[in-house]
Amino acid sequence: MINIKKIFATAVCCVFCTVAATACGEDGKSGSASEKGKEASGIVNYIAPEKGDEVIVMTIKDRGDVKIKLFEDEAEKGVENFVGLAKDGYYDGLTFHRVINEFMIQGGDPLGNGTGGESIWGDKFEGGTSENAIHLRGAIAYANSGATSTNGSQFYIVTGEDLTEEMFELYAANGYTFTDDAKKLYMENGGTPFLDGGYTVFGQVYDGLDIVMDIQTTATDENDKPVEDVIIEKVTVEEYDGEDLKFYMSDYE
Repeated sequence: MINIKKIFATAVCCVFCTVAATACGEDGKSGSASEKGKEASGIVNYIAPEKGDEVIVMTIKDRGDVKIKLFEDEAEKGVENFVGLAKDGYYDGLTFHRVINEFMIQGGDPLGNGTGGESIWGDKFEGGTSENAIHLRGAIAYANSGATSTNGSQFYIVTGEDLTEEMFELYAANGYTFTDDAKKLYMENGGTPFLDGGYTVFGQVYDGLDIVMDIQTTATDENDKPVEDVIIEKVTVEEYDGEDLKFYMSDYE
């Protein structure tokens, strides 16, 4: 039985913190990324990047690479900011300072405590939202302090939880609405749907999701800070070379 109070309490906490943050088919196979992405008209999370597109490679110390597709058409300023910071080496050596199991992992703060960071423009920026870029498992978005106009350098990657029809009934009872396409993808792949519309989602992990899911289980203190640092060695901007995609946890089985 889902603890709906816990879920919505977490969402409220994310909004009011100093800096908030914050899959497979019927046959058990994921299918191609393009096929899966087209199941939901307009939703871009699982549509494959094209060869030559800019992608992000985030190297986590002692863990490996997390590769991220960018949503330039849905979050132009958000992508511009993250790419610019990455090229400047801003994220190199920073940590994931906030980790909550079945919710998200958050990083990008040079102070390492959730109160720091800035955009490439030296201040906060308005990133906006898009109904086509949602909080499915593996989505990356900017943390904010109550509005998308307060985006800076901090980001989170969704780990989320598995979702059921009962959970969506509870969401509906609390005033949340979702398209049939979004609901279908959430139920197939998991995520944090209650964050939609409040945060700028600007990309999706297409390889290394297993690393993200492993990080979420790391031991943390009372402030959700990992007891042992989870370090981002470097973040680079590279060209997608047409390699195999692993959008879904089932791809790692």
